[in-house]
Amino acid sequence: MTQPLPIDAALPGLKSALAREGRAVLVAAPGAGKTTRVPLALLDQVAGRIVMLEPRRLAARAAAERMAETLGEAVGQTVGYRIRGEAKVSKSTRIEVVTEGILTRMLQSDPELAGIGCVIFDEFHERSLNADLGLALTWEARGALRPDLNVVVMSATLDAEPVAALLDDAPVVISEGRAFPVETRWLGRPRAPGMRLEPAVAGLVEEALAETEGGVLVFLPGEAEIRRTEALLAPRVGPDVHLRPLFGAMDFARQRAAIAPVSSGRKVVLASAIAETSLTIEDIRVVVDAGRARRLRFDPASGMARLVTERVSRAEAEQRRGRAGRVAAGLCYRLWTKGEEGALPAFAPPEITVADLSGLALELALWGSDGSDLAFLTPPPAPALAEARALLTDLGALENGRITAHGRALAAAPLHPRLAHMLITAGSGAAVLAATLAERDPVRGAPADLALRLAAVANPGRFEADHPWPVHRGTVERIREEARRLARLAPGKPPLSPAAMTALAYPDRIGLRRKGDDARYILSGGKGAVVNEIDPLGKSRLIVATDLDGDPREARVRQGAPLADAELRALYADRIHWVDLCEWSRREGRVIARRQERFGALVLEDRHWPDAPPEALARGALDGLRQIGLVLTPAAARFRARVELLRRDGADLPDLSDAALLAGEALLPWLRGKRSEADLRALDLTEAMRAQLNWEQMALLDRLAPGHFETPLGRRVPIDYAGEAPAIEVKLPEMYGVTAHPTVGPKRHPLRISLLSPGMKPIQVTMDLPGFWDGSYAEVRKEMRGRYPRHPWPENPREADPTTRAKPRGT
Repeated sequence: MTQPLPIDAALPGLKSALAREGRAVLVAAPGAGKTTRVPLALLDQVAGRIVMLEPRRLAARAAAERMAETLGEAVGQTVGYRIRGEAKVSKSTRIEVVTEGILTRMLQSDPELAGIGCVIFDEFHERSLNADLGLALTWEARGALRPDLNVVVMSATLDAEPVAALLDDAPVVISEGRAFPVETRWLGRPRAPGMRLEPAVAGLVEEALAETEGGVLVFLPGEAEIRRTEALLAPRVGPDVHLRPLFGAMDFARQRAAIAPVSSGRKVVLASAIAETSLTIEDIRVVVDAGRARRLRFDPASGMARLVTERVSRAEAEQRRGRAGRVAAGLCYRLWTKGEEGALPAFAPPEITVADLSGLALELALWGSDGSDLAFLTPPPAPALAEARALLTDLGALENGRITAHGRALAAAPLHPRLAHMLITAGSGAAVLAATLAERDPVRGAPADLALRLAAVANPGRFEADHPWPVHRGTVERIREEARRLARLAPGKPPLSPAAMTALAYPDRIGLRRKGDDARYILSGGKGAVVNEIDPLGKSRLIVATDLDGDPREARVRQGAPLADAELRALYADRIHWVDLCEWSRREGRVIARRQERFGALVLEDRHWPDAPPEALARGALDGLRQIGLVLTPAAARFRARVELLRRDGADLPDLSDAALLAGEALLPWLRGKRSEADLRALDLTEAMRAQLNWEQMALLDRLAPGHFETPLGRRVPIDYAGEAPAIEVKLPEMYGVTAHPTVGPKRHPLRISLLSPGMKPIQVTMDLPGFWDGSYAEVRKEMRGRYPRHPWPENPREADPTTRAKPRGT
């Protein structure tokens, strides 16, 4: 460790904190040297091995190689590494650099972590799902089994306090400063609307090459943008400028070539987020940041994930900026204005909040936890976790929330649970397919049929000779290498077709073509999907959609396989069943009776059900009534209004609202024989409502909220309960002799009386009849005597006899 680095000053404080507390959070600026210096500094203090987690395979190998070089040893002696499919360790290895999933496997197989004295979580600010899970499991293992286990969380741009609090107020050690200063330059004005990212980046790279010296590291969202930017720059830079792509899907040899120094000229590394952390790229003096990041977003409502390209966070931008100061003073060009920087989010969303949680749910079940008792910095979202557990149950990995023997086998396989289920169920013959589905598409631009990808993997040369689409040879080699490893994990079994095997992995994405449409499908999980109209896959009746764009309404099928009806029945005979169905057809406006053969949401066969029982037909009519709504006759509306009046006054009567009537099955006896919308709209529900009240309740209703008011002459006048107050209409002379205003209800609500003339014209509206007699009746009497002289208009209506008759002519 001859070259001094900023982290050196913080190492004594870190060692002291671990000796005292056994845990610490280390925050060190990009380029401080924490990744390669901290494990070596702890060698003489920690008893046992030191395990350090890195988020990426390239960074894990590079860190191990750098530390081994510092010790003057080969990798695999004091310092080694373990990544998926490769390990360089020995009995003398004290420091193991591993990718995050490796730690989870170590914990699941040995929760005590025997022989390990310290676990270091490097670049924790990236908040990967595996890092969050690894820390949660490690912390529980420390509390329950290994109180002597040292835990260090390291980051360059982490908000340290929440992590420290999670670890029981762990000490926070901060390494100030950067090895070399980095100047930042922003755009003078916003990028022109509509200008594509790649031309803008290429122009900024040319500007950086003209104004600076040394290597240039360019951050782009992913491989596609890297390739397009490379194509733009290649003819515009001189022969002394070497363009080097760097992204996760490249093989290790080409990745190492990208980070290695060039013998002459200048190097421009066009990189994805793989170059953000734990990786020193030789000769880099300049960073060009496109300001975009690509993230995988999972939607639990659709059960699908999709890649989205978003603005980087301020923490990511700072991390990228730090790459320019690793080996010398540097310069950072940002493809946004200084004013736009304030709108960037502070941090990228933790992966646990946006990812498919199927793997996490399986690991939690294997650990014997539902996750609520573990120390997650960000708890997994409940909807996504529930969706993941539903999938695992569908795959047979969980039963009543507990892991099954099959689930344990899935957890041991280095695959997504879907693909692990396919591999273990279908046997070693599924290894190539599993590796293909786990990798990037080896044939870009081809139709969606998965068979084309398998053909390209089997024989790339012949495929290119027979088809116009180029094969990505690096991807094919990775698929073949992974398939060889996977084949050793699964027993040999009778072969299945690729479509049948994918149906094992995606039981919720088996699609049935909609009637009359060659391109649109309904998936067995209930979602919609669409195939490109010119794609031959869209001609198949049944498909399995292995890759969808994640559109929540109708996802586009990017990759899939045609499935034979016989294959579906052979695989899922126990899930295919007949359903007798009476339901309302909104399109036809009537109850339809069908017998359907179903698999999930798919209707494989649909037949008319001629002898459907009346009870089932009535339920279908009730479903129709729920859709079109109740239309009450005047009699039914009056009855319900009477009941509602007493309910408002506190009487114990049933709820007869639309929602209450439609929620249960009380209307079924009155729906027998009702099949059409006309039948339902003509339905009088008065008797159905009456049936909801027992004898005592009906007596109470008739006594306190009668349907009619009986006049002094014995005539029954209907009471209208629909308005703000119960109301009647009656001729004024018929109310002679009434001295108390009539009321209804337990709270004695006065009737709203419309008093009519003998010619049935409104004279007065009153809710106080005695007050009317004493007040305005005198004026009404004067007017009525002139207009209706043959009718009696007594001076004292309180004592007059009620009447509806006129005096004989001439009297």
